[in-house]
Amino acid sequence: MITIYHNPRCSKSRESIAFMEQQGVAYKIIKYLDANLGYDDIKALLQKLNYTPIELVRIKDAFWQENFAKQTLSDEEIIQAMVKHPQIIERPVVVNGSKAIVARPTEKIHQIL
Repeated sequence: MITIYHNPRCSKSRESIAFMEQQGVAYKIIKYLDANLGYDDIKALLQKLNYTPIELVRIKDAFWQENFAKQTLSDEEIIQAMVKHPQIIERPVVVNGSKAIVARPTEKIHQIL
């Protein structure tokens, strides 16, 4: 089953759901802003994405810019920032088994179907 880490206010996130429906692929949604993702959850996503923590951060996000951008943070501190402030997590993240992608552009979903 495909899992989409979704933010309903994000157009790219909504596009990923529409794409899945067009493809006729079963999926489940995790509204990650409400899900209280923990440290281990984010570590698992990073492993599936094959990303470093900073690669999963929305570095242009105003909250990130105001609170973290000028600091030198370790990978652990970046993950903790994502746990406490999930709005800085890049979206949408689409997971299929042991693989994941950030679906920007939406067509990247083909890579893990």
